[in-house]
Amino acid sequence: MFSSRRHVPGFHAGEDLQAGAALRLDGVRMQAVETGRSRLVATAMVFLLAFGVIGARMVDVAVLERTSQQVTAPPPILSDGLAMERADITDRTGVLLASSLPTVSLHARPEDLRNARVNAETAAGQLAEALPDLDAEDLLDKLSSSRPFVYLKRNLTPRQQYDVNGLGIPGLRFEKGERRVYPHGNLVSHVVGMTDVDNKGIAGVEKRFDTALKESREPLGLSIDVRVQTIVRKELVRAVGEFSAVGGTGMVMDVRTGELLAMVSLPDFDPNDPPPVTDPSMFNRAAKGAYEMGSTFKLFNTAMALDSGRITLNSSFDATRPLVFNSHTIHDDHALNRWMTVPEILIHSSNIGSARMALDVGTDGQRAFMARLGMLSAPALELPEVGAPLVPRPWREINTITIAFGHGLSVTPLQLLAGVATLVNGGEYRPPTLLARAPDEPSPGLRIIKPKTSEQMRHLMRQVVTEGTGKKADVPGYEVGGKTGTAEKAVGGGYRKKAVLSSFVAAFPMDAPRYAVLIMLDEPQGTKETHGFITAGWTAAPVVGRVIAQVAPLMGLMPRTPMSIQPAGSRPATAAGGNANTTARGSRDVAAVE
Repeated sequence: MFSSRRHVPGFHAGEDLQAGAALRLDGVRMQAVETGRSRLVATAMVFLLAFGVIGARMVDVAVLERTSQQVTAPPPILSDGLAMERADITDRTGVLLASSLPTVSLHARPEDLRNARVNAETAAGQLAEALPDLDAEDLLDKLSSSRPFVYLKRNLTPRQQYDVNGLGIPGLRFEKGERRVYPHGNLVSHVVGMTDVDNKGIAGVEKRFDTALKESREPLGLSIDVRVQTIVRKELVRAVGEFSAVGGTGMVMDVRTGELLAMVSLPDFDPNDPPPVTDPSMFNRAAKGAYEMGSTFKLFNTAMALDSGRITLNSSFDATRPLVFNSHTIHDDHALNRWMTVPEILIHSSNIGSARMALDVGTDGQRAFMARLGMLSAPALELPEVGAPLVPRPWREINTITIAFGHGLSVTPLQLLAGVATLVNGGEYRPPTLLARAPDEPSPGLRIIKPKTSEQMRHLMRQVVTEGTGKKADVPGYEVGGKTGTAEKAVGGGYRKKAVLSSFVAAFPMDAPRYAVLIMLDEPQGTKETHGFITAGWTAAPVVGRVIAQVAPLMGLMPRTPMSIQPAGSRPATAAGGNANTTARGSRDVAAVE
């Protein structure tokens, strides 16, 4: 059979070929699209799975592991955001007194050097070049030693570490650590103290609270006020230089709480670069040294006598002639040679009158009073460097006489200041402290004298400044009261002539005392301005006046109107006011006092 259509060669056959080719191309394209789509889906699944694993791990690390670490490990001590072994020390206002900085130390393992065939002499020379403060011979001895481990230098600077590291010497290692720094240098050296190369406290508060500083997360706040400390040190340095003294001490105490706002001892030292432990500057005269404090003790003698009830302000004692007791003769310098009332005895610093008052109270009464006042035992101050008093044993009647005017019983300046604070604050003894108290923290005290006796002592101390030997300590508007003391220094059972301790202890304002101040100069020399005098009225009293004039307004105290009340029974002074210094001279063991 034949088709009805006629076949035309070269025309209908070409169209059929083109149509077939188009169909085959569409099939290939569809297959490629399906393949790509399958691969994209597979890739997406892989990425999704990967992100799922990563997300699960992040949750595990951020939540589960962190929670576990918080349970098992306490947070580190922080200082300015850095983990430190030792907490900071601050003053009462938060000013930094001691802190720690991260550092590195350089040590070596000599065996590693030998194993690496390093020439020890060459290595020592290179290190000495990089660290010029080290001795090449000393380095050679250490690098050649048989010890497994030797320190070469502690507390490298970042630049020094970089230079040493650049030497590429095998066997050298860097050890991370911290270095204690004291921003104020000498200013609070005897209070804060210092640490050794191993960061262990070896003096002052650093030693006393060594364990607490390592365990605490919070700074240790001291009662010291850097501003007050600066004023006291500045004026004490000036006085030591002016009078060519061998040293001195100065303190300021809050009489209501026992807090020490300042404690200075000269000479002092820089804890960042301390001297040898045997250097005199390491000795804290304020808390460690025990001294016969001279006529400042007449304050305690007078308070004891008044509080006993055996003596009143109207009582009078025979000072017409020297007091002879066994082989001792007690004199008054610039003697009035008459009977004197209790106020006159204190104002004019009469040794004879003071001795007779003490004999009226008796030896047992004197010893008991001094014990209650904290004069017979070391104070519980937060320092390792606290001295104990030198107490007479046995306590005989001659001791009763000499202790009445400040000889025969040696105490620290700190004890003297705490005792005077007791006399003026209403009669309660509050232990001295270097730790800051919270404003609302109670400050319990031990009743020593009656409030009435305390009021009487405030008036008497004010009269010493207005009429007696303490005139140069007066500051207008601040009602300063106090007492001078000039005692010849005890040496080998006797006393050194013209080598004295001159001191002035004061409180202010006397109508409502807030602070007590003590300045003591060790062996001051007379000057043209003092007319050659070395007594406390000329040397220590002016320093106290300058300190109070600066500290009072700083602490927010406004000037007050003068006290107008006179103690009952007092009589006007008839002797030479501020220059009426007294002295006790005995055939053996009675020294000059003011």
